[in-house]
Amino acid sequence: MNRRATESGPLALRLSLALTLLIAGCASAPAPELDALLPADVVLLGEQHDAVEHQRIHAQVVRTLAARGELAALALEMAPRGRSTAGLARHADEASVRSALAWNEQAWAWAAYAPAVMAAVRAGVPALGANLPREHMRQAMADAHLDAALPGPVLKAQQQAMRLGHCGLLPESQIRPMTRIQIARDQSMAEVVTAALAPGKTAVLLAGAGHVDKTLGVPRYLAPGLRVRAVRLSAGPAAGGTTDFDAVWTTPALPARDYCAELRPRP
Repeated sequence: MNRRATESGPLALRLSLALTLLIAGCASAPAPELDALLPADVVLLGEQHDAVEHQRIHAQVVRTLAARGELAALALEMAPRGRSTAGLARHADEASVRSALAWNEQAWAWAAYAPAVMAAVRAGVPALGANLPREHMRQAMADAHLDAALPGPVLKAQQQAMRLGHCGLLPESQIRPMTRIQIARDQSMAEVVTAALAPGKTAVLLAGAGHVDKTLGVPRYLAPGLRVRAVRLSAGPAAGGTTDFDAVWTTPALPARDYCAELRPRP
């Protein structure tokens, strides 16, 4: 490639990005489901963490918005707040990206989320850690002020979600402290998303479905005037709680699995 071609400015850069996405098979027309949500300041994608198809949807949404030049930032439950790829070049390798995000492979399989994260990096869009850093969790557990972050009935619903989410195995004395961590995590993600807003663009958050619930989660801590779209990704038919999301995108059901049985002590 000659010097003139490599220095032909922003238009050439956009064309190059579009061509790269097309070659990857990802620049086809976006799903009507995504278009139905736009325009939006924030799109929250709530996944089931072990559903591979949900991570494929992450990548599709990121690539679609990036190809349009409409992606403001990619915020991640899977990385701690304060970590970012903003200082990396578009051609940064995956090892550099993981390091920038302080990625914890034991908690989150990089291979599952790499397509979405790397699509943002290649587009020159920052991927941002949004989760409450682990070193702040003990403080959150003891912070009684967090109990007032939710109205009484909503707080009770969040506490019940905590019981169910831990299969009834969490001691009752731990319900309130663990609920505070959940609230603090939602607040942390909301703060990162808010800081990433850009006029005419959409910030995307990848998180578990419970975190994007409009009644309990991140949306509660975003400014009322924002155009926020909360999407629940459901592996199989969605059961209950669908009114707490702006949309439910259904993917093929996963094989039946008793997660609680895996956590209960064996005889």
